[in-house]
Amino acid sequence: MTQFSALQHEADGLSAGLPPLMVRADHLAASVSLGVHGRRRAGMGESFWQFRRYASHDSSSAIDWRQSARSRHIFVREREWEAAQTVWFWRDASPGMDFRSDVRSGPKDIASKRRRADLLLLALASLLVRGGERVGFIGMEGAPAASRLALTRIGRALFAPHTDALPLATLDRSQPIARGGHLVWFSDFLDEGAFDAMRRLSQRGVIGHLVRIVDPAEEDFPYAGRTRFEAPGQISGGARGAAEIFGRAERVRAAYRARFAAHGDAVAAQAARLGWTATMHRTDHAPQASLIALHGAIGGG
Repeated sequence: MTQFSALQHEADGLSAGLPPLMVRADHLAASVSLGVHGRRRAGMGESFWQFRRYASHDSSSAIDWRQSARSRHIFVREREWEAAQTVWFWRDASPGMDFRSDVRSGPKDIASKRRRADLLLLALASLLVRGGERVGFIGMEGAPAASRLALTRIGRALFAPHTDALPLATLDRSQPIARGGHLVWFSDFLDEGAFDAMRRLSQRGVIGHLVRIVDPAEEDFPYAGRTRFEAPGQISGGARGAAEIFGRAERVRAAYRARFAAHGDAVAAQAARLGWTATMHRTDHAPQASLIALHGAIGGG
């Protein structure tokens, strides 16, 4: 069996049994893939990128005399840098990410935060692979690659129990993310340790892209009357502090909204301080716009 056929066999085996989410992610990536290219920049390579005006620091060997003969100016030919970097992914698997609004209270079938994060992650990885970028998921089996095989490995890792059990500390202690590497982090960032993990990753030279996933009920707080709120992952009658009952929930709406907005501002401010990017996505919004914004933030144009 050749190396190619062995890899194809592994890819087919990994794809078998993956949920329809993989198909949805492929369709989503295809719907926004027109004009998608890799993170193009000048550097060593064979592919032509662009002409630009000659500058004093340029070597005379870089001058394109044919292009220059057509103008009064001197032009140099730039080639595209071909050393693609790896883009790593991480999706928060904490119990709070399973939250979803009660679909009975509205006309839309709203996905859970985790489900929407998975869809965006797989679609973005597919877009990057189409642009020639290597992709990987923290905790997945096998090495990152710019291939369908890497996508199927990521898809399998998203639903593997061992990756769900990985703690937040795995991010800043993970060896695969080299200095200058990119990390796309999907979460609600409600974990108290998230900000410390961001700082430690930045100190290691990791370039981060934060994707804050928000359920509409979390931001709008539509509750009224007597309402019981339970902490994620807790069952009724659990530990003290796991549940809170409000006789008239609407009375705390303004204060809650202000605090929730402040948390979002804090996440964005932390990203800005570190030179990272931060985007927010509501699960009741279509994913296409967020996918395009994410691809642009990473440098895909």
